[in-house]
Amino acid sequence: MKIPAIRLAVACAAILAGGAALAQGAPAAIPTSVAERGFFFVGGEYVGEPGKQVMRGQMYVEALKPKAVTKPYPIVLIHGAAQTATNWMQTPDGRKGWAEYFIERGYAVYMVDQPARGRSVWHADFNGGLRMFTAGQLETLFTAPAALGKWPQARKHTQWPGSGRQGDPVFDAFYATQVQSLASDLETQTLAQKAGALLLDRIGPSIILTHSQSGLLGWVIAETRPQLVKAIVAIEPSGPPFHNAAPNNPKARAFGVTDLPVAYDPPIASADELKTAVQEKPEADGLIACTLQAEPARKLRNFAAIPILITVSEASYHAPYDHCTARYMQQAGAPVDFIRMEDRGIRGNGHMVMLEKNNLEIAAFLADWVDGKVK
Repeated sequence: MKIPAIRLAVACAAILAGGAALAQGAPAAIPTSVAERGFFFVGGEYVGEPGKQVMRGQMYVEALKPKAVTKPYPIVLIHGAAQTATNWMQTPDGRKGWAEYFIERGYAVYMVDQPARGRSVWHADFNGGLRMFTAGQLETLFTAPAALGKWPQARKHTQWPGSGRQGDPVFDAFYATQVQSLASDLETQTLAQKAGALLLDRIGPSIILTHSQSGLLGWVIAETRPQLVKAIVAIEPSGPPFHNAAPNNPKARAFGVTDLPVAYDPPIASADELKTAVQEKPEADGLIACTLQAEPARKLRNFAAIPILITVSEASYHAPYDHCTARYMQQAGAPVDFIRMEDRGIRGNGHMVMLEKNNLEIAAFLADWVDGKVK
C-alpha cells in the first residue's frame, strides 16, 4: 500500500509515537523531507484447524522515501525488546527521530514491528508466552541508571531527556510505548529470520540497523541472505557470546551469537562442537572476561564479506561486555569495527541512544560509518 506523503499524515504518525509527551506540550516532529509513505506485510502462513485458520508470522513494514533517494541501498531499522517502530519516529519529548534523519541523508527507510509484536499479530496458541518490562526495570536499565544502575559505568549517564523516573512526562511517554514481546529468543529469531529474508527479497540489497535484542535478528537474517546485506550496524546487540552477563553466567546463544544454527567453517553438526575458552583476564577495568572460541577458531562462513559495526555507549549496561561480541566475530573472520562512543567524543549515553538528548549526533556518527563502508 502506498500513501502520498503529506505533512498532516506524518504528523499524525508522530503524535501516535509520542502522545504522552505531546500532551505535555512537546513539539511534534513533522518530516517535510518524506515524499512517499506506505506500509506492507511480509511473510505469514495459515495455521490451525480447517475452517479456523489464522495467519501467523507476518511482519509489518513501514516504508518512507525521501524526495530524492541519493543512497544506493535502503536502511532497515529493527527495534529491540518491548519496542516497536515508534522508536525511530520521534523521541518521547517530541524531537526528530532517526527515520527522518536518515531520510534527510538520502536513504529510503524501512521500519518493522517484529513478528508477533505490535502491528505484527501475536497468537497465544501458536507463538508462545510473552514478557513485559516493568517501569522499574526501564528506570534502572534505560532512563535513570546514574541513580539506580549497579554496573561500573552507570554513574556516567547524563543524556536521558528528563529525570528518567515515573511521573516525569518524558519517562511516562516512553513507557506508554512499551509492548509485550515473545519470551522465547528461539521463536523470535525463527520468525524474524523468515520474515526478514522475505523483506530483503522484496526490497533488494539493504543496510540492516539493529538495537539490543534485535542484534540477534540482524545476524540470523544475514545468515540466510548474506548476498542482500550490504552492511550491519549493531547497536549494543544481545550478548555476550554463549551466556548472559548475569549471576552464574546463564547459558544463552548456543551458536555463539545466535540461538539458531549458523554456518561455520569447518562445518559443525551441532553447537556442542564449538569449543570455547575464557580470556585469562578482562581487557580493562570495568569489563568482563570474554568467552571466545578455543583456537583454532572456526569461521562464520556467511559474514566474511559483510561490513559490520558494533557500537556501545559510555554508560550503558552493555558497556562491560559488548566488546566480547565483537571479539568473537572478529576471531571468526567477520570484518567487525568495534567502537565505543566515548572514543568518538560522544559522552554520557545509556542504552536507548535513539531517544536520548544527543540522538542526532549519534545518528550522524552511524551514517558517516555507513557512508564510508558502503558505496
